[in-house]
Amino acid sequence: MSEVVIYGILGSPFLRAAQMGVEEKQAPYRIEPIPPGAHKSPDHLARHPFGRSPVIEHGDFRLYETQAILRYLDAIFPDPPLQPAEPQAIGRMNQIIGINDWYLFQKVGAVIVFNRIVGPRLMGLKPDEAAIEAAMPMARTCIDELGRLLADNAFLAGDRLSIADLMVAPQLDFLQATPEGRDLLVGTALATWLARMNERPSMQRTQRPGPLRTA
Repeated sequence: MSEVVIYGILGSPFLRAAQMGVEEKQAPYRIEPIPPGAHKSPDHLARHPFGRSPVIEHGDFRLYETQAILRYLDAIFPDPPLQPAEPQAIGRMNQIIGINDWYLFQKVGAVIVFNRIVGPRLMGLKPDEAAIEAAMPMARTCIDELGRLLADNAFLAGDRLSIADLMVAPQLDFLQATPEGRDLLVGTALATWLARMNERPSMQRTQRPGPLRTA
């Protein structure tokens, strides 16, 4: 079967989630980096009309949206499975994917990580301290709720790795690289879970570029 081609912005936690999916499947793939600022270029808009990443091509099939990509990978490469079979675990996985996409990234990572790491390192911007402070209540809510849902499970949706883990781990790994993220996570069950995730080959082989690793 043809390799999976992944288009994305290097350092993006969503690109990393898709890349981790093919790593977990041990499927053949390659990354086609999108240069900074090129996500709105005509070439990329032809792949993704909303100008985001990642996008995959698999033979003549093209797909965007990270959770859709991971579900596709799970269907086309069935072993090991990345989705639970039990209805309650499926519901929990989908709930956590929603938390990741709607709250953890949009209201926390896109503010704190951008202002502490991405903006200063890649764009020469000064951190917007007011924006960071305003994002902290949602950051606390996300960490508290994800920790509550994790409880004493090995993974976010139960006793097996799922798409929820693949989507949340890159976000929290990035957030933990900021002072605010470190303070929020220290001593929590989520920090222990993230440490276990960081031991997986799929995390180790998909590191962010050096300038984006610490605030």
